[in-house]
Amino acid sequence: MYLMFLFAINVGGAFQDFFDITTDVLFVQGTAWLLQQFHMPAWVIALLANGVGKGINTTLTFIPVIAAMFFFLSLLELSGYMARAAFVVDKIMRILGLPGKSFVPMIVGFGCNVPAIMAARTLDSERDRLLTILMSPFMSCSARLAIYAVFVAAFFPTGGQNIVFSLYLIGILMAVLTGFLLRKTMLHGQTSPLILELPAYHKPSLRRVLKDTSLRLRHFVVRAGKMIIPVCVILGGLNALTMHGGINSAEASSESVLSWLGQYLTPLFYPMGLHQENWPATVGLLTGMLAKEVVVGSLNTLYGQMITMAHTAGNDFDFWGSIQAALWSVPHNLTQLGQALLNPIVASAPDGELSQSVYGMMYQQFDGKAGAYAYLLFILLYIPCVSTMAVIRQEANRKWMWFSITWSFLIAYASAVLFYQVATYMEHPQQTMITLGCIIGLIVSVVFMMRLGATYQGANHVTANS
Repeated sequence: MYLMFLFAINVGGAFQDFFDITTDVLFVQGTAWLLQQFHMPAWVIALLANGVGKGINTTLTFIPVIAAMFFFLSLLELSGYMARAAFVVDKIMRILGLPGKSFVPMIVGFGCNVPAIMAARTLDSERDRLLTILMSPFMSCSARLAIYAVFVAAFFPTGGQNIVFSLYLIGILMAVLTGFLLRKTMLHGQTSPLILELPAYHKPSLRRVLKDTSLRLRHFVVRAGKMIIPVCVILGGLNALTMHGGINSAEASSESVLSWLGQYLTPLFYPMGLHQENWPATVGLLTGMLAKEVVVGSLNTLYGQMITMAHTAGNDFDFWGSIQAALWSVPHNLTQLGQALLNPIVASAPDGELSQSVYGMMYQQFDGKAGAYAYLLFILLYIPCVSTMAVIRQEANRKWMWFSITWSFLIAYASAVLFYQVATYMEHPQQTMITLGCIIGLIVSVVFMMRLGATYQGANHVTANS
């Protein structure tokens, strides 16, 4: 399992920059430059380059990691290893109310939640599948690790590995809590017995492994792209459009509709340490729903008071230079595999993505280490990215997708607020006690509604059977 995670994140990730740079120069920068040559309006350039182009770029950037994950999964399945792994951990997983087969999707979730949810289709029981699907988004994926690395560098220069480890551990605990509550309410029932035919170990056919990987990858790209591209178009449009109906300029990032929305929603996050001047952090949460990798870029752009309009000016567009950089990124990243093994936090930090001035502004805007950690807690637990939401809808249905969105937001908000209020109790004890009372009341109400929903489902089931 560890080798699968290592292979997907490090070997697959070594090719991620190539896909990112290449698709960016073709569909984002190239589209913007080409449209400018035809003197197209700025809103058309923003919509097609920052919207459609960025959506294609975001979708295709997943390919190397997802392909590596699918390749290794197919290798393990066809070799006969998966059945034995499920058998070994079955007793441990049954303590959580899940069969041993759920172990593999959970481990895969540390690389990417999308293939983790897709791997749940191997489970026999619908109840077990739903439990695994709804628990998987709390597994901290590699995209979140990049965000942790930035905040560790800014706020926790010493002992950063402990901060990251605590976040991974909290994610696991929240997944277990989610599974426990669902088993006692909406998804109560018996765990399906483990009936496995243990095949003999054998050498899988490379041709069959590649074919299986190709089919899974093609299905993922088509399905995820249908949701990512429209969301990118919406975000790109909101980012380009000003409140006065004009097109945003590079110097006027705070005037975009997206930035205004961030400022409007920021008061909601006051209890977890965000203040009105730190509205870029709220925008980062909004763009993070597209893909968690986008959070770092959003913070860098907004804290620097610049909006990158996909090089709409066209002055910096260098097609062959970008292609050359994309090609060179593969051997460079492969040479960094040793560092990734020894220090994954440093290896995951975006190279040169944040300037020292932006680090300084982040340090000023957040309320110290308590505010930064509360923000990381929210990043860890809140709404999954659109790719994950799309897969949940595909593998379960729309109802469970919306449940996952609502439940993860409530868990994230409650956890971040509880931590920040307790950490800063001495500064405002009365406010902290009132806030804690409200959060506890909210949690009790949600659990009560879940039990009520379970009772309603049970009554409908009895009526249908009679």
